[in-house]
This record gives sequence, C-alpha cells and structure tokens, in this order.
Amino acid sequence: MNTLYKLLVICIGSSLFLTGCSNLQSRNDQPENVHAEHNNKDDRFVHVQEYTGEGYTLRNGNKSDKIAQKNKEEITNAVEKFFLEKYKTEVMIHNMVGAVDGATVFVESVGEPHFYTYAIVPIDVDQKKVLSEKVWSQEGQVEDAIITGIFAMIFDQELAKYEEFVEEMIEKHPITGITEDALKNVRAGGHGNTFYYTNSYDPVFDQLVTKYLDNPNITSEEWKSFFGKEDYSSRGFTITLYLYMEDENAEPDEDVFNDIVNGLEELDGIPKAYYSVVLNDNYIDKTNALGLKENSLRRSSPDYIIKE
Repeated sequence: MNTLYKLLVICIGSSLFLTGCSNLQSRNDQPENVHAEHNNKDDRFVHVQEYTGEGYTLRNGNKSDKIAQKNKEEITNAVEKFFLEKYKTEVMIHNMVGAVDGATVFVESVGEPHFYTYAIVPIDVDQKKVLSEKVWSQEGQVEDAIITGIFAMIFDQELAKYEEFVEEMIEKHPITGITEDALKNVRAGGHGNTFYYTNSYDPVFDQLVTKYLDNPNITSEEWKSFFGKEDYSSRGFTITLYLYMEDENAEPDEDVFNDIVNGLEELDGIPKAYYSVVLNDNYIDKTNALGLKENSLRRSSPDYIIKE
C-alpha cells in the first residue's frame, strides 16, 4: 500500500476508519469543535451508541447510491465473486454506499483470517448500469486487511491479552467503542473490533499474502511456524485504540486517558507493534464515521507507545 494512503488511514483513526477511496482526501484536515452544533436538529453529529452507519456518505454519491440500492443482488454477487477469484476469500456483504461513478461495498471475511475491508463496483450513472465485471479494490487495501488477519492468527495469544486489557479499561471507566453495526457497515480497517483496528507497513509482510493466495487454508499453527516476532520491526505494524466517552455530555477525560496510556505502557506480552490511543467525546460524525475533534485526546504519531 502506498505511503500517502497509509498515512491517511492513520489520520482518520478507522478506519479507519477506512472508507471509500473517493472520500479519503475530501475530509477536512483539521478536526472540528462540534459542541456548539449539538443542539442543532440538522446536526450531523450523533451519539456513538446510536450510530449504525446510517447517514454515511461519500463524495458525489447520491445518484450512484440510488442505482446501487436498486441493484443490490447483482452487486453482491459481483463482489463475492471478486473476492473469491482474486483473494481466495469468502466474504459477507454488509453495506454499499454510492461514490463517484461507483459504489463502495463494505465486507467482512468469513472465518480466518478475519478482517474488514471493501471493494468498489463501477456504475455508469448516465446509463444507470452497474459494471459488475469491473469490480476493483484500492491498491494494497485488501492485501493489508489480509495481512492483519493473518497477524491476528499468528499472535492470537498476545492479541487476546491486549483485548483483555482494553475490556478491563472499559469496565473500569465510562468509555465505549462504536456499535457492532457501525463496525460492519462503515469500518473497513482490517482486523479489529469495535474498539481497535490494525494496519501493516513493513514489506516483509507481503510474503504472508503470497503464501495465503497459494493456500488460503493454512492453520494458525502453520502460520506461527512460518512467521514470528523476529521477522518484522515494531514500526511495521500499528494497533490503534479508538474510544469514546460513554456519557453524552462528557468531555474526553484526561485522567481516564492517562490511565489507559500508562496501563498500556506497562503492559507486557502483547504484540510487537506501534500503539496509538484516541479518546473522543460521545459524538460521532454520521457522514464519515469519525469521532476525532479539537477536544479529542491522542497519543499517536510521532509519540507512539512502542512494544518490542
């Protein structure tokens, strides 16, 4: 995946949120202060606990979205075929959103390696026709998702310890993640869950994709004997914890944030990687699935939490 695209992925936190390619560069570079807008009935910000992905939009996608919704079955079949033929992977279709001259289709892999990603189905808006034979994916996007899924198979015990830590923080503090529906419908950030997402950067991981495409049925134990923590650098893999305050009126709490950061700094036995922590208030922009604002608290690039 090229460097610019990967930096965009990190900047949007998802997604992460990862979303359709036509929208990535259209987002504002600076987060917004949204508190003055919260009482506006036309406000695009909603409580994160209520957000399912409804209202998510991509640039200039109104016309293509209507065509996509009328041709769901054709698009579903085309995307499922695309992933099976090109990536040897069975996927579930969760959502499709119109974009410029196409539809971005959000999918989840079936079984292992487990990941979320997307494909793009071109649409001839003038002819109101779906070009189902021309499905494509953004360069490196699906490959990165596959890598993160295989990484989770290799370092399953270490990742389980990280997830256990996150769950402990959630039980201890009034914080939350996105909903399961939002995870499926508008996040395409590789392996992860409602609280975190992952990305790979080191070209050494490319061999995992090559091996997977040769045999998609490799077991976790077989992957572990093929690739280990000594085979990549910490900077080659990132894990981003992306959280929200549970109370709709709460500002991001510095004490909570610091407790999470300090706990993660002290935590041993988790995957070798660069770690980020983001704590937002309770609101998420329904149009782009982002929670990052001026008041968000962040520990990220260039000051990552580094685990060797």
